[in-house]
Amino acid sequence: MNIICKIAVDHDEFEQIHQLNYQTFVEEIPQHKQNENQLLIDKFHEENTYVIAKAGEEVAGMIAIRAKRPFSLDYKLPNLEDYLPVKGECCEVRLLSVKKEYRSTRVFYQLCEKLVELCLEKNYTMALISGTVRQLKLYKRIGFLPFGPLTGEEGAHFQPMYLTKENFERSTKAFKRLMARSSEESGQHSFLPGPVPIHDNVKNAFAKEAVSHRNHDFIEDLKELRSHLCRMTGASYAQVIVGTGTLSNDLVAAQLKNMEGNGLILANGEFGYRLIDHARRFQLSFQTIEKDWNEPILYEEIAYMLTENPSINWVWTVHCETSTGYLFDISRIQELCAKHGAELCVDACSTAGIVPLNLKDIYMASSVSGKGFGSYPGLAIVFHRDRIKGNSSVPRYLDLKMYEDNESIPYTHSSNLVYALKESIKLIDYEKINRLSLKVRERLADRGFSVLGGNDYSPGILTVHLPEGISSREFGDLCKQKGTLLSYESGYLLERNWVQAALMGAQEEEKVMASIEMMACIFEKHYEKRYDYEVI
Repeated sequence: MNIICKIAVDHDEFEQIHQLNYQTFVEEIPQHKQNENQLLIDKFHEENTYVIAKAGEEVAGMIAIRAKRPFSLDYKLPNLEDYLPVKGECCEVRLLSVKKEYRSTRVFYQLCEKLVELCLEKNYTMALISGTVRQLKLYKRIGFLPFGPLTGEEGAHFQPMYLTKENFERSTKAFKRLMARSSEESGQHSFLPGPVPIHDNVKNAFAKEAVSHRNHDFIEDLKELRSHLCRMTGASYAQVIVGTGTLSNDLVAAQLKNMEGNGLILANGEFGYRLIDHARRFQLSFQTIEKDWNEPILYEEIAYMLTENPSINWVWTVHCETSTGYLFDISRIQELCAKHGAELCVDACSTAGIVPLNLKDIYMASSVSGKGFGSYPGLAIVFHRDRIKGNSSVPRYLDLKMYEDNESIPYTHSSNLVYALKESIKLIDYEKINRLSLKVRERLADRGFSVLGGNDYSPGILTVHLPEGISSREFGDLCKQKGTLLSYESGYLLERNWVQAALMGAQEEEKVMASIEMMACIFEKHYEKRYDYEVI
């Protein structure tokens, strides 16, 4: 369960706070009267700062804090100062509430740690609460001490309690130990391009009981998924197959085997060169434009090749070169192909779900269920413009016509993966990804990182070139130890001393930025070591 603790800021969060307030202090603890709206807006709402715990978009728990007198305790204990055993800079902590389904998790402790952090930041030396008598043991465990008489009414009694700065700091150490264990178990944040972080809705869809691939409802649901994929991309047809991106590219290569003439493959990174390998294994006839990694392939170069080689009938390229983040302008390449009578095939494995795709005139395009689509790996996707021609010479599993003729189900399929993908594509938000990517790219640059490319690169892949003296393997390992998973262990990344942060799948901005900040701290620490060594 991915829990993020933050300060509430937007309308939806406050709306959920009012709902949770009602559930806890009206329905569970009868402190206030019921109302038709089932919302309880605290009388100090405008003065409160709310620390909330979020599971996805759901507010799972909250604590409110305020420092303006009079406190609610001032109304319950008119001589409040007389009861306090010590004096100090006070704040009042109220409305502690955790949804029932999250009470046996680490949510409470995460809320408390965020609360402690906020109080210390504000230089409060004492926190006051009205603790429900049902949870006195819990409050005492945090470090709160009781003072004064009980307040409230029968069924809703509260014990005034206080916590000093010293106890704050002692309890913080205990929280940090607990949170460190929680982080080891489930607090990691992944920037991997696969498998990507999975949204709870997608997990729930995947967890449903598997059904037969011959089940009528499943057949209809898969047909609906394929139609949705076509609407998203403008493609005429989409086949969804059990497999990976490698399979989807093999399926494209098998179709290119049917075409007369030669081809042209573009490569300026790992995955462009993999397309060349696909083509060689199928013994396709083709030429290439090959560049060093991250070196642009100019459209004038493509136009020249098509002009000088009229036998070129197809062009094959990646849309996003995943090894660098370099993004090809597919629409412009398509215009060149149309001018010269060539068909364009695109590997869109790293862009589908990340940037809007227009595949209306594209001959064939490959993709996958993971990466930008934000689901589990295991489904290969092939988009195609025209009906597929049969070819009995290719293996059955690579015969795309078999899939077209059988509604993508010529063989055993996975209902779990299909329903997960069906749910994940509902969550795609291109603007959100782009905004987050721009913010991350800017933050990385501000903290001294060298990021390949600029805003014309894919928002889903940010490649960082570490300076000489800082090992990408060591840096990646340190980040992993701190709970942030970067892509760095592939041979082609290690060779170039690169690490990558992929903004794919369920990426929550606060956690993303916290992980980027942690990366920056490790980076600066290494720079300090280098600087000290050079001075000596």
